[in-house]
Amino acid sequence: MADPVALLALALDAAVGWPQSLYRRIGHPVGVFARIIDLAERRWNDHSRSDGQRRMAGVTTVLILLAIAGGAGWVLQSLFAAMAGAWAWPLIALLAWPGLAQRSLHDHVRPVAEALERQDIPAARAAVGMIVGRDTSDLDEAGVTRAAIESLAESFCDGVAAPLFWLLLLGLPGIWAYKAINTADSMIGHREERWRAFGWAAARSDDAMNLAPARLAGLLICLCGGGGWQIMWRDAANHASPNAGWPEAAMAGVLRLRLAGSIAYDGILSHKPWIGEGDRSAGAEDIRRGLSIYRRACLCLWFMAGGVAWAL
Repeated sequence: MADPVALLALALDAAVGWPQSLYRRIGHPVGVFARIIDLAERRWNDHSRSDGQRRMAGVTTVLILLAIAGGAGWVLQSLFAAMAGAWAWPLIALLAWPGLAQRSLHDHVRPVAEALERQDIPAARAAVGMIVGRDTSDLDEAGVTRAAIESLAESFCDGVAAPLFWLLLLGLPGIWAYKAINTADSMIGHREERWRAFGWAAARSDDAMNLAPARLAGLLICLCGGGGWQIMWRDAANHASPNAGWPEAAMAGVLRLRLAGSIAYDGILSHKPWIGEGDRSAGAEDIRRGLSIYRRACLCLWFMAGGVAWAL
């Protein structure tokens, strides 16, 4: 099912992203998942319950999300196939399109570089604060740059490589099941006391679904950046996530930068291992290089989707 569907979905996303005019009118499909997760969290993540009960409530939440997202994808895909036959693929591609974020990620990272080039650190902090969860108010130019590049690398997997992988593998049910789980992980898959038990299933499910795409993303970054292989193999495990370290270490190796390190969340400093090596200060030119590598890596995904179409 995937192939021309994937190529058209990629083309639509690259051309227009998810337009603000459309977002204002109908929102975004992941907003439905967010509302379900928020409702389940408020009703079931009661701290008077035991960790085991809250963990089971989290498992139930994940199963509900998979049933809704995967079930709706399967029903719509089957309905279009029954109605339009061989010409169902453009309709399916329209429904897959919002699950990709090539354009959106690029358009959110680029303003960080532009603000740094104007030497407007407050604007750069505000821009990077739109795409990361860490505290940004005290970041210097190097800290802002590292945050932007880390988000670009990790989100290349979460926003492009992984959704495309599941679209190619399972069609509409695959891409929307992935988006539902990824949304749950971003909302509740944290290690803080409030979410540790309830978000366990979301975090582990997201880890499983990103296992192959994250390594693919890292390989493509190294391939398109012309290096970074040694750093990727050496430092991928330095990240707390079993997956995010692969594209981040690959980008660190290609750009010859150190990423990660100590990061503050909600005023609490978290000490993390460095990923990569180098003692120079990162700046706007590194974000520009990262974006160039990102565009080439996305293009590689286009060729991969085309190769699947040809093979099938």
